[in-house]
Amino acid sequence: MRHWLMAFAAAALVGCGNLPGDAARVLPLGESKELVVLMQNSPTTLYVDAEGNYAGMEYDLVTRFAETHGFKVRFVIEPSYTKLFERLRNHEAHLAVGVHVDTTQDGLNFGPAYQSVAPVLVYNNKDKTEDQALDELYSGHAMIKTLPQYVTALNHAKTEHADLNWRLVDEMDGEELVEAVSEGKLDYVVVGSHVAELAQNYYPQAAISREFGETPPLAWAVPQQDGQLLAQVRGYFAGIQNDGSLAKLLDRYYGHVNRVGQPDALAFLQKRTDTLPNYRDWFQKAEHETGLDWRLLASLAYQESHWNPDAVSPYGVRGMMMLTSQTAQRMGVDRLDPLQSILGGAHYLQLMKDTLPENVPEPDRTWLALAAYNVGLGHLLDARELARRQSKNPDSWLDVKAMLPLLRNPKYFSTVKYGYARGGEPVIYVETLRNFYDILVRFEAPYKPSALPNTGDEVVVQNPGNRSLGINSRVVTARALAAL
Repeated sequence: MRHWLMAFAAAALVGCGNLPGDAARVLPLGESKELVVLMQNSPTTLYVDAEGNYAGMEYDLVTRFAETHGFKVRFVIEPSYTKLFERLRNHEAHLAVGVHVDTTQDGLNFGPAYQSVAPVLVYNNKDKTEDQALDELYSGHAMIKTLPQYVTALNHAKTEHADLNWRLVDEMDGEELVEAVSEGKLDYVVVGSHVAELAQNYYPQAAISREFGETPPLAWAVPQQDGQLLAQVRGYFAGIQNDGSLAKLLDRYYGHVNRVGQPDALAFLQKRTDTLPNYRDWFQKAEHETGLDWRLLASLAYQESHWNPDAVSPYGVRGMMMLTSQTAQRMGVDRLDPLQSILGGAHYLQLMKDTLPENVPEPDRTWLALAAYNVGLGHLLDARELARRQSKNPDSWLDVKAMLPLLRNPKYFSTVKYGYARGGEPVIYVETLRNFYDILVRFEAPYKPSALPNTGDEVVVQNPGNRSLGINSRVVTARALAAL
């Protein structure tokens, strides 16, 4: 779904082999001009997205930082959270990113905090309520599996609940633990709230309970000796906080995650099994004709009609893609024929994208086009105009979605060309659709499977453990579960 790379940045993946030597020290950054970065892979850090590009909050943050300072980047995937710090102390990298501030880590400094994360309990709600789960844990009749970064919070919880027990897991990531709970392979895990909220849409049987205490925010770790790099990191985060870039990134990856509740996610997953196979080939035909990801088009159709070719709304829109008679006529399709409706809706969405200025980046271009599909192009243009008047970016979905609800207010709609609109609806529409798209991307293969991201000189991803980085190919392995 998402991803904007800097114009200069390409990527290469080294799939196997280790770094030279057991403790390969990196050259000083001033000599090499190559920034070596330790990180874990996950939906919150780095992965290969639906379009076959590297993506992730940390990936975007680091590549933008590197561009600012003229560095090349070498990411090194390290599955063990503990080893991130060990390897950084051994000068095997210049940075460790996506980590919690930890003042007990000798020899390391931390940059500015940029994201708050809470430790939360995840349990399978098929068999028990939240209160039952907590009673079982507090009485010592069950055990939590958790990650090293949340042990301090559990230690604090144990001061109030002496029978609370847990076991540390350091070779799995938070999403893998949530998946194991959803599938009934684990009973309880404590992970970060950002991971749990993202994963809950894919695994709705995994319920999120109350916070388990507090944990320090996320930051980048830097060897204590590298004061110059630490100063550069501080300056970078000050800049992206001031210019709004950090807020846009947080919205890109997390702004939509709470729009779909558990019943809706379960219903969608069930229809994916029961109904989607009847139309998958037609969505893929629409991708062939338009270039739009068939999973995005299927999500659009679900948002419009729940994949019901006979759907009718009180406003006169009909069919699988809920086209007006005027739009169907414009696209040259019979909106009551499901194949033609899918093709007509796909071409109409592409038309909305093509109507936007060429400089509008992805994924904002797609989200803006979807808003236009829902509320009409004219009202989207009005919202973009309001963004300009308020010195916001009309090409940014984050800024435009803040303007759309103003189209209900006469103070604003009376000043623009197309007037009143139920402007809050397209915001909910797009953010909900994004959740459905995330689910399909996770469980449905692309129409044209992409190779690993294109190779280049500016960004390299080293993956010595051969972890699966693709967003729709991550599974909990039997070996990982056996280790628990």
